[in-house]
Amino acid sequence: MPLDHHHQITILKDILSEHQADCCGTVSECEQIERLVKSLLGNEQVHPQVKSILPDIYAYGQNGKYSADLNSHILSHQQQLSNWVNQLT
Repeated sequence: MPLDHHHQITILKDILSEHQADCCGTVSECEQIERLVKSLLGNEQVHPQVKSILPDIYAYGQNGKYSADLNSHILSHQQQLSNWVNQLT
């Protein structure tokens, strides 16, 4: 059964929250961020305010996936992670 957009946002928020709290993550989490954002961007039921931050979150996931030092990438985005988590609420 596919996840609805509310569940997708919850999962996305959980991953971003964990990155913020732990200052570490995995390439597979970055790939999951990309997949979730792509799906949410294509869903017309997603609130425009949420859609407005999704491209930045996608770029974060994509850059993290290709980063030579993922933990440093996450650490350098702590403020954005906090902002995104708050806006996804």
